[in-house]
Amino acid sequence: KMSANIPLNINIKEPRWDQSTFVGRAKHFFTVTDPRNILLSNSKLENARRIVHDYRQGIVAPGLTEDDLWRAKYVYDSAFHPDTGEKMVLIGRMSAQVPMNMTITGCMMTFYRSTPAVLFWQWVNQSFNAVVNYTNRSGDAPITVSQLGAAYVSATTGAVATALGLNALAKRVSPLVGRFVPFAAVASANCINIPLMRQRELNFGIPVTDEKGNRLGESSKAAQQAITQVVISRILMAAPGMAIPPFIMNALEKRAFLKRSPWMSAPIQVGLVGVCLVFATPLCCALFPQKSSMSVTRLEPELQAKIQENSPGLERVYFNKGL
Repeated sequence: KMSANIPLNINIKEPRWDQSTFVGRAKHFFTVTDPRNILLSNSKLENARRIVHDYRQGIVAPGLTEDDLWRAKYVYDSAFHPDTGEKMVLIGRMSAQVPMNMTITGCMMTFYRSTPAVLFWQWVNQSFNAVVNYTNRSGDAPITVSQLGAAYVSATTGAVATALGLNALAKRVSPLVGRFVPFAAVASANCINIPLMRQRELNFGIPVTDEKGNRLGESSKAAQQAITQVVISRILMAAPGMAIPPFIMNALEKRAFLKRSPWMSAPIQVGLVGVCLVFATPLCCALFPQKSSMSVTRLEPELQAKIQENSPGLERVYFNKGL
């Protein structure tokens, strides 16, 4: 039964806001990364999926408003993979990024002085990253257990080696410099983890489409651009939460109240990181369009030939960059 309250031509395949602008993408990701979405029950998630799927088929529940539809679309997007449609692992969803990262990052930056603490928190962080990277991989490409294991072990080893090596060097300089060691470790691990986790995309390509979403083939060149954009976004996403709190904590630890209550250091650090991540996560996700594009001339020659044969005159292709 159709509803007179809502138009039937709203394009809910695309975000609500203009994705060609940074502001539009930021509004979109503030909604996608809303931590409140992880508290939604399975019944609410399934209801959102039903509303979205029904609307795409021209079926609208009586009384459904446009705001209701967009809310359902964003609940759906927060929990279901955009390419495969499968429900994503809870801690791998973008809505879990702020609470998970603020806890892990805050602890990494609090307990960075001893080797066991570095080993433990870098392992926890890379375990979380592995789940996020797998959950938010681009396209419908499967990843084998061996590929997953290789990426996980390599990134964890790289992060721990970087952290321990820089910790040793930091002992010769001011304590403030030592507080930045976790950020260097996280940045290096992202450069290892993400390409390895998505190596199948690099080997076999990711789906590329025309502007209307018609699939044209798979491209490794598009995968390279997508993964580069994600690595840059992830490093910059971590930067404010790992660069601003060290200065604040360095000043606070000279005050009497933290000397009397050193146990307060961890919750304060976690809180500071959380404040930074609430803004850094959506803003850095918005740096590059989710539906990224590239010129046909930059694709593999064989794919260019196929596109020119089937879609002569097409100049740009589009792909989901992942997150």
